[in-house]
Amino acid sequence: MSDFNKNTSGDEFIEKIVHINRTAKVVKGGRRFSFSAIVVVGDGKGKVGCGLGKANQVPEAIRKGVEQARKDMKRVSITDLSIPHEVFGKFGAGNVMLKPAVEGTGVIAGGAVRAVLEAAGVHNILTKCIGSHNPHNLVKATMDGLRRLRTPQQIAASRGKSIEEISA
Repeated sequence: MSDFNKNTSGDEFIEKIVHINRTAKVVKGGRRFSFSAIVVVGDGKGKVGCGLGKANQVPEAIRKGVEQARKDMKRVSITDLSIPHEVFGKFGAGNVMLKPAVEGTGVIAGGAVRAVLEAAGVHNILTKCIGSHNPHNLVKATMDGLRRLRTPQQIAASRGKSIEEISA
């Protein structure tokens, strides 16, 4: 896992490479290699997206992944330091449990999940991967979990009540 910050368009984004995979196609003259890169892009303030880029060279695959991740960016509900409530994210065979943690805990997560959470700007969280540990599925399951989060204000508005009525 690697991370790098490119400031090409003037706005500052956190770009993290989660996984690079090499595939080989056997042809008459030997093997032809191609690469795929899973990339996560976020602003560290609640906006995050993921992308998959495929190309014959690694830098081109990363560039395509970053491009796709920027298009996929969506705002997620996070509090000052953690997430509002516990949530499960699912994608394929990958399940990720995201649980809020107190100040000073840090990000307790594996490589693929950690990249998404750090790009989103979450500072204290507990996670557990259940089922598949495939980086593709874990990144998308984490994104699913983050996109399911709702703040108390959003829940109150959807029910047509005030925050005091819901928290009582």
